[in-house]
Amino acid sequence: MAERYLGGSGLHASIEKDDRVPGSYVLSIGGAEQSHVNLRHPDDVFYEYLRRIANVVDLAGPRGVPLRFLHLGAGALTLARYVQATRPGSEQVAVELERELLDFVLEHLPMPEGTDLAVHFGDARQEVAFGDIEGAFDVIVLDVFAGDDAPEHLTTAGFYDELLDVLEPDGVLLVNVGDDPPLTFAKLQARELASAAGSVAALAETGMFSSTRAGNIVLAARRDGWSPVWTDALLAAGPHPAAVLTGPELESFAGG
Repeated sequence: MAERYLGGSGLHASIEKDDRVPGSYVLSIGGAEQSHVNLRHPDDVFYEYLRRIANVVDLAGPRGVPLRFLHLGAGALTLARYVQATRPGSEQVAVELERELLDFVLEHLPMPEGTDLAVHFGDARQEVAFGDIEGAFDVIVLDVFAGDDAPEHLTTAGFYDELLDVLEPDGVLLVNVGDDPPLTFAKLQARELASAAGSVAALAETGMFSSTRAGNIVLAARRDGWSPVWTDALLAAGPHPAAVLTGPELESFAGG
């Protein structure tokens, strides 16, 4: 097992083999699992919420066609590895607050050869607004939340407006929200994103929408509106049991 003290957060990070999946490793921070990486098969996504995000990525353009991605929150770069495996040649940009963490990850879990990945260190909102990130993106993934202790300036409709401004007209914005019952923070984020985008979908294991379980809900928004075709495709893709809430169903959940 490899370990590193992260001066920025004051926590310890570790990377160790995952005997459940050959060729896989788990990144933990402060003793909690944070990311799962399969170096042998980076297109094999282990975590349920990230598999749902990957399924949306699959719909973002024709299979295998390179796209432009912005990752806000790098972790162990699991999704960036997935993109390189399934859409080689994609241009990817990652923003990570803690340089020591990403240095540690890349030292022990290097990216696949040929990956086009530019890394920026700093606050996600500051880097999008004032950094040297240029152009528009086909997919933006915000994965920095861990409950209602998230940085407040990243949780507002104003920030979502700024992200939509750098999204291609037919692109998709994805927000991963981890929360505990009664999912007050996740519901707030659904309302904030809907305020900015209008048309929003929420993806999760069916039981999450009872508001009685801890876990992750993935919010998705498109500038040109959410398509029922995407809903059908995501329900079929799973992981099962799967639910995709839109329209009045999502409004009822987010307001409850």
